[in-house]
Parts: sequence; C-alpha cells; structure tokens
Amino acid sequence: MEEKRKKLRGSFIWRVTAVSLASFVMALNINTFVHTGGLLPGGASGLTLLIQEVADKFFQFHLPYTVINLIINAIPVYIGFRFIGKKFTMLSCWCIVLTSVLADLIPPIVVTRDILLISVFGGLINGAAISVCLINDGTSGGTDFIAIYLSEKRGVDSFNIILMVNGVILITAGFLFGWDKALYSIIFQYTSTGAVRMLYRKYQKATFFVVTNKPREVCEAITKVSNHGATILEGEGSYEHCERNVVYSVVSGAESGRVANVIKEADPAAFVNILKTERVYGRFYQRPTD
Repeated sequence: MEEKRKKLRGSFIWRVTAVSLASFVMALNINTFVHTGGLLPGGASGLTLLIQEVADKFFQFHLPYTVINLIINAIPVYIGFRFIGKKFTMLSCWCIVLTSVLADLIPPIVVTRDILLISVFGGLINGAAISVCLINDGTSGGTDFIAIYLSEKRGVDSFNIILMVNGVILITAGFLFGWDKALYSIIFQYTSTGAVRMLYRKYQKATFFVVTNKPREVCEAITKVSNHGATILEGEGSYEHCERNVVYSVVSGAESGRVANVIKEADPAAFVNILKTERVYGRFYQRPTD
C-alpha cells in the first residue's frame, strides 16, 4: 500500500512539473511570437489579449493579463470542479495562474518579425504546450474545459468547437483592429489546434479488425490493456476457404499503439486493420479524469 502511495505521489509530482514547464512555454510564446506578431491565440488567452488591446486602444488603459485571464476562467474552472475532476481542475488552475503571472513578468522578446513564421511556429509551440498539459491530465483553461466536458459527456471529438469559438474571437478582432492580423491569427490557431489533435488523442477513437486464429487470446489482450471488450466474428478465408475469426473492437486513439502491440504478442501471425472512428454510440468506456 505504501509503495502504491509513493508511486501515485511521484506521478502527481511529475504531472505538476510537466504542466509547470508547459505554462512557462505558453507564457514565453505569448511574449515572443504572439506579441511580436500582434496575434490572438484564441481561447481564454486570445480573449484576454483582445480585452487588453481594446483597453489600450480605446481607453488608453493597460489591464494586467493575470487579472483578466483569471476572471475569464472562473466559469470554466467551476465546470471542471463540478463535472470533470478535482485533481484535473487543480492542475489546470495551477497552469492558468502560472501562465498568467509569467506572461506579465517575462519581458517581450523578438525572435523574428516575419508574420507568417510567427503564425506557423508560434501556433506549433502553443499546440505542443497545450498537449503537454492535456496528456498530464490538466488544461491551459478556457475552452479546453468545455471541450473536455463535452467529449466526456457526449463522447465526441469536440476540439472543432474550440476552433469555432476562436473564430468568433478572431472575427471580432478583425472588425476592431484590421483583418491582416486576424487572418494570420487564424493560421496561428489552426496550426495550434492541428498540433493538439495530432499529439493528444484521448478522445479520438480507433477501430480494430483483427483476422486471427487465436481470437480468445486477442480479446483478452485488448481488454487487459484498454478495458474495452471485443466481438468475435466468424468468417471464411477467400483463398484457402478455411474458417477465419475476426476480432472487432473500438478503443481510445491514445491506447491504439499499445493495443496493436499486445495483439501482435498474442498472435504474431494476426492481420490487423486499424481505422479512424468518427463517432460511436452506446456504451464506451472512458478512463475517468481524477
């Protein structure tokens, strides 16, 4: 029991460290690529920067990033505590506070003034940092809370919703400050969202079709790794006209690599076809967020 507690404690310390590093990268990205290009990264950060721009331009008054960002994240944080998980929300709150404070403390740094390079590489860095938070069961706040809530309750990949919400923010910025920066901000956000979708696959689904002579062993291997069941279908090989068994299962995209490995261990001669699944209906096990 004591060994298990130490392992859990060490795991949580690692998660805090990873989220802290991601927070520093996000704050640094804001004060290098984002500020240099005059971009809006979308989400709570983008809305915070938009409010800062409005206050500076129309009211000649500078609002601290920290204050605005914390106010904007109040409702998403409540959603996290109420519906997602307490440790998850605590890590996310740490990320929100640390990123906000560092964004106010780190001085502006100019890496390049090429707006296209800023949009692409700034977006990649932003997406990678957000992915580190998500992989370690935390978020950067804002729309990420809402996307995860919808993903867990509705069982759909809802990161497209983030893109739509960010589009509204960027269109508003276009009307207020000009369309050039708004359009480059769309490139930034599209690149960032693409990086998140590529690196973080918990809410994506993968369908396995496994032609095997050891269906029971393959089913047990899938269940052991992913906690998902499988269906055994009976078929006939078209070449040799002998009986073949096909194991059908749907697992989380994040687990698909491990599932493929254990299938090969259970039956090295198995033929495995992995398909991307758009959506599933019915009972589908999702590992709970703590």
